[in-house]
Amino acid sequence: MITAEQVKQLRDKTGVSVMQCKKALEEANGDMETALLVLKKKSTEVAEKKADRSTMDGLVSLKTDGAKAVVVVLNCETDFVAKNEDFIKLSNDLVEKAWAEGAEKTTASAADMISPVVQKTGENIQLGKIEEVSGGIIGTYVHNGKMAVVVKLEGGSTELARDVAMHTAAMKPEFVSRENIAEDVKVKMAELFKKEVDESDRPEEIKAKMLAGKLDTYFKERTLLDQPFVKNPDTTVGAMLGTAKVIDFKIYTLA
Repeated sequence: MITAEQVKQLRDKTGVSVMQCKKALEEANGDMETALLVLKKKSTEVAEKKADRSTMDGLVSLKTDGAKAVVVVLNCETDFVAKNEDFIKLSNDLVEKAWAEGAEKTTASAADMISPVVQKTGENIQLGKIEEVSGGIIGTYVHNGKMAVVVKLEGGSTELARDVAMHTAAMKPEFVSRENIAEDVKVKMAELFKKEVDESDRPEEIKAKMLAGKLDTYFKERTLLDQPFVKNPDTTVGAMLGTAKVIDFKIYTLA
């Protein structure tokens, strides 16, 4: 006979429903350790059945000490589950594990951590990515748990790097500087704008200036160092940095 106390103990250990705990204990003939294994097996089966369901929501979480950053993108189906305590704890646990053990090892073992939460929430949960960034001075910014930015500087401070990360989250640049723009991207955009310019009834030398101006404006809007700094639009990010240099930046989203 399965007692209410046994069910409570198992529920305290797992967080799954009373009915699921009772069924697991019955299947295990009252043995607690066996019941835990039964629930683990069932949570894996549940996760596999839901694996093809779309996961467009979730959380982007990170941890940093100014010299290293670990980012975890964890996806679920709805914002309701993204705000669930178990889902938030899972995201934080993955960050802490990756911080301590590395991204590769954590990614390999993530399914065992995710499956029980799938069983609790009833939604498909998928690990988007785990990445570690190090080298240089690290600045980070998280926006509403849906986007994170990691900026790596040479020189400057973590506060400066964080300011650049906040700016990057707001303005979403595609390139660090003009030198970082690949030649094939320049060629592609030149071809697109040339079609517009050629439609105008202007002399060739004017068309050339028009094309140069359009390209300059296009890349200026998308280049981090050329963008007006969000906290002081009277200066650019490049000018605000002074002698510090942006080595790289990464934007992490749920998509």
